[in-house]
Amino acid sequence: MSKLPEMLTIGQVAERSGVPHTALRFYEDRGLIASVRTAGNQRRYQRSVLRRLAFIRTAQRVGLTLEDVHGALAQLPDNRTPTKSDWERLSRSWKTELDARIDALYRLRDRLTGCIGCGCLSLRSCALQNIDDEQASHGPGAPKLKPVMEGGTA
Repeated sequence: MSKLPEMLTIGQVAERSGVPHTALRFYEDRGLIASVRTAGNQRRYQRSVLRRLAFIRTAQRVGLTLEDVHGALAQLPDNRTPTKSDWERLSRSWKTELDARIDALYRLRDRLTGCIGCGCLSLRSCALQNIDDEQASHGPGAPKLKPVMEGGTA
C-alpha cells in the first residue's frame, strides 16, 4: 500500500473516511474542517483532516451535536488535529451531559409502556405528552394533531 499524499482530493477524503462528499462540504461550511483551493478551484484537504473527521463522527455517535463538536474543536490551538489526550479531556467534560441523557432515556423507557396505544394523549396518566393532564381543557382526542382538512378527508 502506498503512502497517502499530504494533500487529498474530496474524493480521496470521502473514500478514506467513509464520509460522503455532501457531508464534507457541510462540515466545511460549518467550520469543522478546512480545505485549500487549487488554481482550478478544486478542494484539497490536508491528510490530517481524516483524524478530525474521525473525531467528529465519533462525537456524533455518542450523541453530541455539531455545535458541541465545533465548540470542542475551537478549544484546540490553531485548529490543530485532535489527539488522544484531547479526546480524553473533552470526553470527560461531556460525561455529565451524557449521563443526564442516559438517565432521561431510562425514565422515558420506564414510562413508555403506560402510554403506547392510548392515542388521545390527554389521559391523566400520560407522563410523556401531557404532564398533569394539561390538554384536557381542549377536549377529547389529540388536540395537538390538527386534521389535514377541517371536516374533510385528505
